[in-house]
Amino acid sequence: MSDIKLISDETPIEVKKYNSKIEQLEVGKSGKVGILDIELKENEQNKTVITKQFSQVPLQIQRAVYPENSLPGMAYLYIISPSGGILQGDRYKTDIILKNNSTCHITTQGATRIYSMNSNSASQMVNITLDENCYLEYIPDQIIPYQNSRYYQKVNLNIHDNATLIYSEVLTPGRVAMKENFDYDICYLRTYCKNQNSKFRCLENMKIEPKENNMKIKGILGNYDIVGTVYILTKKGKLEKLEKMINEKIEFITSGTSILPNESGIIVKILSNSTEEIYEKIYEIVKITRKEILGADFTKIRKN
Repeated sequence: MSDIKLISDETPIEVKKYNSKIEQLEVGKSGKVGILDIELKENEQNKTVITKQFSQVPLQIQRAVYPENSLPGMAYLYIISPSGGILQGDRYKTDIILKNNSTCHITTQGATRIYSMNSNSASQMVNITLDENCYLEYIPDQIIPYQNSRYYQKVNLNIHDNATLIYSEVLTPGRVAMKENFDYDICYLRTYCKNQNSKFRCLENMKIEPKENNMKIKGILGNYDIVGTVYILTKKGKLEKLEKMINEKIEFITSGTSILPNESGIIVKILSNSTEEIYEKIYEIVKITRKEILGADFTKIRKN
């Protein structure tokens, strides 16, 4: 129950206000708390392997696969959920640790669907820790908030100054095909990063309440519906070159890059009306970064 309490205590007041006492399956009951805890290390054959693994439905992970010819020791992991989406009262917690020069690419089986709610809210906490000389690409599929959904996500990034993380998240307006366009109650995304000595690196809060605010005005989303964010946290000496290369490859009109304070990394924002277009740009960023850091090619991932 300590994990449940930890996740609940982290929820902001703007989301907690929806946690009414309408009868439902209680928070903490079987199937309401998903836990995933994995640790990876590079072995003596220069292959990244899972050395610790624990999961609790509805969070699971498939066994590691090694599809890259240019990086035969790089592990690819797929996070899966048999529930198909996140329900009211759900609390998810994922811990990912990379040690001993490990290299890994992690994605999800499909989109994170936040189902409609008439009580409570849903939350997810992701903790990612990278030791020195480790490399991780964490590229989950998009977040789709359904009508009347309430969702809080906190991502804690504990990244060594000499490690590299590419972390992305893509937020859509909802089930557009069902005419649910910005019809959710709240989506609150918080990303906090520090280094191996707990020194602050960066923080971003994105709180969207589309029923309270017009999302289509200038300065918010304007003419676009989908927003993508990419963090590149790596060695300081690589930042200027990487940012220049990224700006040369992606369209500046709908994308922008900034070097984070204290040269702690790069943030990229991408606006579009096409999820596919955003992911093409994210994959291009991964391709550029992997080539610069690891000297290896990136092959677009397959999920079919």
